[in-house]
Amino acid sequence: MTTYTIRPIPQIPALYIKEKEMVVIADLHIGIENELQQQGLHASTQLSQMWYMIRKICNDYNPKIIVLLGDIKHSIPLTPFHEKKQLQSFFKELTKYATIQVIPGNHDGNIQWYLTNDIILHESDGVVIDSLAFVHGHRWPKESLMNASYLLMGHTHPTVMLQDRLKYESYESCWIRTRLDPEKTKEHYSTFNEDLELIVIPAFNPLCGGLAVNKDGIMGPMNTIVDQDKNEYFLLDGSYLGTNKTLQQEE
Repeated sequence: MTTYTIRPIPQIPALYIKEKEMVVIADLHIGIENELQQQGLHASTQLSQMWYMIRKICNDYNPKIIVLLGDIKHSIPLTPFHEKKQLQSFFKELTKYATIQVIPGNHDGNIQWYLTNDIILHESDGVVIDSLAFVHGHRWPKESLMNASYLLMGHTHPTVMLQDRLKYESYESCWIRTRLDPEKTKEHYSTFNEDLELIVIPAFNPLCGGLAVNKDGIMGPMNTIVDQDKNEYFLLDGSYLGTNKTLQQEE
């Protein structure tokens, strides 16, 4: 199978795949501030910050394709009027930079209403492009994805919990690279690539909360078939933190 150069973009929760001239981002949750405001928090939209990161990526890497790995919108089941306007404006502007492909997530009900005609919308159980597989992560990927070389996922908003010797805890957004547990995977798929590399992408929206993956694993059904002992964690600046075993030893 084809080997790809898949690189996290330093200090930005996005991937660049050199051979495909492709950028992958996940979990923009446009409109999440509305829910936080309803809870009494004074949160402002992060669209300007996300646009800053997107434009920097496009200026630095000039991608031909941008893949959005789901949860582009936030509000469900109903989308407020101003969030609809934000989504329409966002997609219209984004198409100026690259060809856009969307894999919908669990927050993306009726996302097709906001897409321009030239945006490619895939099914929520994912898509394979050559030997690269893409899925949001809230449902089981279809079997063809499990036979790819790489599976890229969002949904979890992964963070890693770090603890110092005084037991003070801090949480940092992180990347996860892991592998399948073959025996557990056989219970769900008749065919799959035992060497499949899974990469879990951090949330693009700074307001998104996160799951402490070194404690709770990844979110969604794939957590039941990954080999937790092979989870590797990386900070957004590229720092390698190690595995679950490494982090447990440091506590």
